[in-house]
Amino acid sequence: MACRISELVLKCRDPEVLARFWCEVLDFIELDREEGVYIEIGPREGFGGPQPTIFLIRTDEPKNGHARLHIDVNATDRDQDAELERLLAAGAKLVDIGQPADASWHVLADPEGNEFCLLKRRLAPL
Repeated sequence: MACRISELVLKCRDPEVLARFWCEVLDFIELDREEGVYIEIGPREGFGGPQPTIFLIRTDEPKNGHARLHIDVNATDRDQDAELERLLAAGAKLVDIGQPADASWHVLADPEGNEFCLLKRRLAPL
């Protein structure tokens, strides 16, 4: 028997903003909330499916440097360039963290500056 990742927890200043952003990026929906404390978002089938949910917890602590863990995403219905444009339109920003100029991935940041990568390979939708 092994473990599965069921939730990713992300502390943030504004769960509303990040919930909207990540729901747009991942085609997730809001699953649960406690006003002013947290919002849980996830796939339409809810908690316990093949994809983990994201638990956005409100905090006033500042973000300190690069995160030690980040999210990688892959497009499911378009090529990497088209997906990059969609993510930028949703509020992502391109960032330089020292990646090679010829990297096959793009490093981006969500509206609160949390880095994530858009990989080149396309995955089949679930």
